[in-house]
Amino acid sequence: MGLKVYLDEDLERRFRRLAMETYGYGRGALSRAAEEAIRMWIAGWEEAVGVEVPEDPVEAIRGLLKGVGKSGVELQHEARRIRIERFRGG
Repeated sequence: MGLKVYLDEDLERRFRRLAMETYGYGRGALSRAAEEAIRMWIAGWEEAVGVEVPEDPVEAIRGLLKGVGKSGVELQHEARRIRIERFRGG
């Protein structure tokens, strides 16, 4: 998978210099440095805002509607009706 980003000229120059000093001047040095930087950025934000991404999101929500006396389809229809009422100002 790829990602294309545009950086400030000075930031790019500094990033390239440090990436190559750290990982060498061979192929893949910039990719390794960028991946490490992005992982660190994500980890910092997840920690700061308390985000926990479950391994299996479906399993994480399984059973949450167990006590509700309506099916998923009925809840979808009800949500649609509520959105329409709000849109109409009711």
